[in-house]
Amino acid sequence: MITVFGSINMDLIATTERLPKPGETVAGNGFATAAGGKGANQALAARRAGRYVHMAGAVGKDSFAADALSLLDEAGTDLSLVRHVDGPTGTALILVGGDGENMIAVVPGANGLVTPDDADAAVGGMQEGDILMLQLEVPTAAVERALSTARAKGVTSILNLAPLIPDAPRLGRLADIVIANETEFERLAGQDGMDAQAREAALTRLHAETGQTLIVTLGGDGVVAIRDGAMARAKGLEIEPVDTVGAGDTFCGYFAASLDEGLDFASALRRAAVAGSLACLKSGAQPSIPSGEDVAARI
Repeated sequence: MITVFGSINMDLIATTERLPKPGETVAGNGFATAAGGKGANQALAARRAGRYVHMAGAVGKDSFAADALSLLDEAGTDLSLVRHVDGPTGTALILVGGDGENMIAVVPGANGLVTPDDADAAVGGMQEGDILMLQLEVPTAAVERALSTARAKGVTSILNLAPLIPDAPRLGRLADIVIANETEFERLAGQDGMDAQAREAALTRLHAETGQTLIVTLGGDGVVAIRDGAMARAKGLEIEPVDTVGAGDTFCGYFAASLDEGLDFASALRRAAVAGSLACLKSGAQPSIPSGEDVAARI
């Protein structure tokens, strides 16, 4: 079983020919809304990969709440651990440029009201060998409680170090598996501007210190990781990206699902990388997450 403890948002997405510079206004050429939030995205990815998934978090008592949960509900995700709290549902304001790159501002809303008690509820029913997936869009006290409780129960924890908050390096040490992009990994390692050689050296050093499985996503260059003393790499697909929003979350969800299914580490990385590539071919975070059948066909 997989439990995802994290954020649930409504994404408000505007597309432009190019992203604006600071202080600049540019004309938009499209607008859409889509369910999002890193927690919800990863839960939906794991569910579409074919695994049984609990989503734990909070939404507001507003008009966005039902829409923010709609795709999770349709996919058969267990939503019994989602609290409905006073105030607004979390929102993300997203600008997507013509090259597929994006800029995002996140307003926490209900996500900011997630508590250590919610963490206890999320992890309380889990058993040794289950998988707990977390991100950093809910309060750090709740994330820390969930990680420490998971370790005490023998639950495998996967922490995606996003968004990059000041506590990320400290919280990263509490997880069994850490997934980070290049910038996030540099913060974790305390070293800026790494090339490939420096990155692998830092992976080796941190792995020797902590024993953790460490995974660094590299966008179009795939992924590099270390587990049980061995370096591993995987490639996604050669694509022309339409929208990269949600690609990292798709990778995380498919990776967790692959481990839960019993795939070996290398196969899990490859499957997750392919899924992340496919997520770049459509707009929106959750609408772009591919089905397990689509991923299997491309592999």
